[in-house]
Amino acid sequence: MAGKFQPKVPVDLNPPKDDPISLEELSKSDGTEGQKAYVAIKGKVYDVTGNKAYQQGGSYHVFAGTDASHALAKTSTKAEDVKPEWQHLNDTEKKTLNDWVKFFSNRYNVVGVVEGATNME
Repeated sequence: MAGKFQPKVPVDLNPPKDDPISLEELSKSDGTEGQKAYVAIKGKVYDVTGNKAYQQGGSYHVFAGTDASHALAKTSTKAEDVKPEWQHLNDTEKKTLNDWVKFFSNRYNVVGVVEGATNME
């Protein structure tokens, strides 16, 4: 039986990379005008380019080009919640964030880590 966070259709992922990705490079990968779409969670950068929801006009576009840890932990798509800080959140929100990490890790390639990230663990 597939795990709770496993995709319905198997995904062939590349080995995770730990290349440093600057905040500037991350912000440019926002899915607009044909750009790649990257979302960082707890400092890891995932390539979500193939998912239309992260492209311009998509329901999760607000996360593209950012570290969306805080918003994902709060299950929020409000722009003001999209920020990397999550350590101050309650245990339930931290569990939700860790569930998102599992979800993304099973579906999207890790293409690097946010340069200088202080929110990894």
